[in-house]
Amino acid sequence: MLLVKNVFLYDPASGAEKKTDILMDKGRFVKIEEGISPEEISPGGAAANASSLRVIDGEGLCAAPGLIDTHAHFRDPGYLWKEDLHTGSLAAARGGYTSIILMANTNPTVDCVPVLSDILERGKKEKIHLYSCANVTMHMGGRETVDFDALAGAGAAGFTDDGVPVMDAEILEQALDAAVRLDLPVSLHEEDKTLISENGINGGGAAARALKLKGSPREAEITLIRRDLDLAVKAMAPLCIQHISTAEGVELVRQARKKNPRIHAEATPHHFSLTEEAVIRRGTLAKVNPPLRTEADRAAIIEGLKDGTLDLIATDHAPHSDEEKAKSFPSAPSGMIGLETAFSLGLRELVQPGHLTMRQFLACLTCNPADFYHLPAGRVAEGEPADLMIFDPHSFWTVEKPFASRSSNSPFLGQILPGVIRYTIASGEIAFESGRAAD
Repeated sequence: MLLVKNVFLYDPASGAEKKTDILMDKGRFVKIEEGISPEEISPGGAAANASSLRVIDGEGLCAAPGLIDTHAHFRDPGYLWKEDLHTGSLAAARGGYTSIILMANTNPTVDCVPVLSDILERGKKEKIHLYSCANVTMHMGGRETVDFDALAGAGAAGFTDDGVPVMDAEILEQALDAAVRLDLPVSLHEEDKTLISENGINGGGAAARALKLKGSPREAEITLIRRDLDLAVKAMAPLCIQHISTAEGVELVRQARKKNPRIHAEATPHHFSLTEEAVIRRGTLAKVNPPLRTEADRAAIIEGLKDGTLDLIATDHAPHSDEEKAKSFPSAPSGMIGLETAFSLGLRELVQPGHLTMRQFLACLTCNPADFYHLPAGRVAEGEPADLMIFDPHSFWTVEKPFASRSSNSPFLGQILPGVIRYTIASGEIAFESGRAAD
């Protein structure tokens, strides 16, 4: 049993912004109101046993639904030197996340029920809630679709070949038909590989010129987004465009959502925080697919968040070892970790400059992803699962090693960021507290 006193609650789903007390018991929110007295919690009341009550003083702190990430790589199974379910869960809890949807580009890939079931079963041992997408195509090969019905029945949160694009339009049409039938999202990595010679860097931009690389042209993203939005509109399918990097991509989604409101799109913290200049400063730590682009693209992504075109903030948490990132730029893998920095970057880049209110920002991390992926999360209301993040918006912290993640490939190392997570609570149990993860 857990009681949080005198905390300022933001609940985007209900619109609540108020100072309150929050009582949790048996994994649920029991009472949310001011003036809950520990002495009044007695056997036979709403809570079961006052002797087991823990009280957290929330004075000066804020609370919100536990954060939800719809796009994270825990590298498990197959790449455990980068991350596994446990270390990824610790990183998530440290960042305020209570629900994570895992990507399916593991080894073996999540293209059959046994692999999916293994991940979900092992995930139950963690303090937070782990979900997983299944693949769109067998072995992510792009030639044969998976058994969508069987994987949905086994608990797939959605379908994706993230890491590689679905190049065959007919294959994608089959996937979208399944998405409509099953009411589960298809999420797409939008980079036309036939147009890319060297990925991870903005084609023709300042960083590519400095490193004498051709890079990934913006057309590689734009062309596939245009094709796939047209297919999703035709099918009226639930579709997610992942990690948008171009202004043109934002505008395409803006127009498509007017025709099909089941289309959604992700903004990542690195794409709304950084430009290709970060590649010049931080090298392979800033190498990511799709690449960091221009200030105009970054501004367009923020504008897309402001007007609701982009309604999901997803980390694309992508761990790699120091040895892998120490390779030459063309040889090093793309990706950066993001779970432990995402919330603070959103405060710095979106809330503090006034682009988004705190409630708008938190909606992109809580109720919006919960609604799209049909998760039992994203709300602070009596009777709902007791997933909560408690944070200090006025304190600062320094991004430094060690991370809770097994990897440390972050271009934000050394930066001082606002917003300190004090507690992460999942199903009424503390998963992270005052800089310490609960093992």
